[in-house]
Amino acid sequence: MNLKVGMKVKGVVTGIQPYGVFVDLGNQNQGLIHISECQAGYVEDLDRLFKVGQTVISLIIDIDEYTGKISLSTRSKEVNIDVLKESVVSQFSRHHYWTNYRLDLGFSTLSKKRGEWLREAEEFFSRI
Repeated sequence: MNLKVGMKVKGVVTGIQPYGVFVDLGNQNQGLIHISECQAGYVEDLDRLFKVGQTVISLIIDIDEYTGKISLSTRSKEVNIDVLKESVVSQFSRHHYWTNYRLDLGFSTLSKKRGEWLREAEEFFSRI
């Protein structure tokens, strides 16, 4: 299944921690319902709301592009249909344009200052 932000998904609770609930979404996908997304208002004890093995319907509110971590919500009930209609360019694409961005700056600016910094360090440590 191609998961997208805004989809309602059915899953099974696999673990409960003080900070949230882990949900198995199938196809080797696992999501987390953070404690702040479990219900509106204050949540005193997640064990009162969820049980391991319980089936839950939740809303995908975020998918981390690089790690694939899925954030879920049982507090939000509204599905944004426009988000589902958008095409995903490339799921988990690895275009790191920023690694070559301003390549001409790189270490050259450091190397220009290196001599000056070494002289300053020598002067400073010779006084100690």
